[in-house]
Amino acid sequence: MASLTGALAIATRALLNDNAGIDITSNNIANANTEGYSRQRPVFEETAPIQYGNLEFGNGANLQQVESVRDKLLEIRIQQETQQQADSGAYLGAMQQVQSLIGNAQGGPLETAINGFFDSLTQLTSDPSNPSIRQNVLTAGQNVAAEFNRLSTNLNQTRAQLDQQVSGATDSVNQLTSQIAALNPQIALLQASGQNAGTLEDQRTQLINQLSQLIDVNTVQSDNGFTLTTAGGAALVVGNQSFQLTTQRDPTTAMLHIYSSSGTDITSGVQAGQLHGLIQARDSSIPAYLTQLDNLAGGLGNAVNTAHTAGFDINGNQGGKFFNVSAGAGAAGNIQVAITDSSQVAASSDGSVGSNGNATILAAIRSQAIAGGKTASQNISNLVFQVGNDVSQASSRQDAQNMALQQLQSQRSAISGVSLDEEAANLVKYQNAFQAAARVISTIDLLTQTVINMGASSTT
Repeated sequence: MASLTGALAIATRALLNDNAGIDITSNNIANANTEGYSRQRPVFEETAPIQYGNLEFGNGANLQQVESVRDKLLEIRIQQETQQQADSGAYLGAMQQVQSLIGNAQGGPLETAINGFFDSLTQLTSDPSNPSIRQNVLTAGQNVAAEFNRLSTNLNQTRAQLDQQVSGATDSVNQLTSQIAALNPQIALLQASGQNAGTLEDQRTQLINQLSQLIDVNTVQSDNGFTLTTAGGAALVVGNQSFQLTTQRDPTTAMLHIYSSSGTDITSGVQAGQLHGLIQARDSSIPAYLTQLDNLAGGLGNAVNTAHTAGFDINGNQGGKFFNVSAGAGAAGNIQVAITDSSQVAASSDGSVGSNGNATILAAIRSQAIAGGKTASQNISNLVFQVGNDVSQASSRQDAQNMALQQLQSQRSAISGVSLDEEAANLVKYQNAFQAAARVISTIDLLTQTVINMGASSTT
């Protein structure tokens, strides 16, 4: 039946429970600004009542567990959106570098150089034997070759830089998966013993979010343990074991490819994260721009050479190639002016000194289709437009994903974040309960002393 001893036990447990509540609340307040922290709350359960005949007496409460408040489905959605946002960010950064190289809506230095070359040829038609004008043609041609070379070199250097970033990102993936694998058995041990693993789970969630910025990740939590894989199914973490990714150079492109621990090339299977954005820019977009640039260099060089070899120089000699240029890949990087003296400019159409017939034909190439059915200016405009469009689309995509990620993080904050107002209210609640429990203990102590004194009086 009910007794002072039983009441004392109930009050003592209440005192301990309320003290735990104060500790937990204090910890929440201390971590209010800690990134990734999930607020904790005590979970109390009513202790089994005591039966005495037909009567039932309450037996207080016990602290069952300390629970971290989190929505695991929401956390997975945040990881997925983080992957897409990081993907767009990496691609956008690469495309902005390319845009700075190629130029703005006016076409940049390359279009200026090509227009300058055709302007010099137009000027040559007015005075084909003028040494200064002939030198201008030679210099303008050298400027065209130099701009093609510069753009090709810089685009290839950008690819090489992206390749280095792919290597660095792969190393970072391996470091993060090793850290996650080290946390898994610690979390499992605490959970198995009924203890709160919230702090370690927060650390793991933060690491997974960092991993999601680098590569597409699938999270699988089952009775068999915790597993991370790529979207393509390549294992990254299984329980306490991490599986390292490696890189190898492709013999054809000399670019790094990513391999899973089983030796499978997963480069094309990476679907999100910084790695996907970097690979997309490195292996798809920049090579496409280089192809357009090579086609323009080859088309312009061949068109000028065809006309130039049909004319005659200042000495009446048959004109030779104006540009040394190859067709196909590498044309922009290798194009050079073939003639070394302005006297070799083939302005004449009949070998006479004053003839400007071939200079007129050369100048007319400006308005002729030289590559892909388009003029040089149209080809440059198409290239500039494509780069600008890719930048614009990536920027719009990233803005939308930033907004979506912010909304998800706001939802997480509403669920798992610390509200100082709520914690202040909890603190007052636990404080009052603690004081009430302490008063019960004081009262029981007083009653106990009274009972003891009554017993002592009866014996005397």
